[in-house]
Amino acid sequence: MTYRGVNASAETVNGLYKTELIRGPDQGPWRTIDDVELATLGWVHWHNTERLHSYCGDVPPAEFEATWAKANRCASVGSLESNATDLGGTNHRALHTPGVS
Repeated sequence: MTYRGVNASAETVNGLYKTELIRGPDQGPWRTIDDVELATLGWVHWHNTERLHSYCGDVPPAEFEATWAKANRCASVGSLESNATDLGGTNHRALHTPGVS
């Protein structure tokens, strides 16, 4: 992604943050910086773990990432197992693992 693309994404998130949390109709007035910091922590947690994201198939980003990681971990394990058999047809894992043929 280019610098402009990254910058545009960051500006979008900043805009959402300001609209939804800082200037939202049900927010404030903010009495102290601590109030803003605590509210910001809550918003960031929600944004990263619970909000539905259309790009992710309308699932929360944390759930999408966990599903992706699990699918790729399984694919990686399968790839490693298939690579245990070399081009000569010898399964080197089977030579060192009892019960594996």
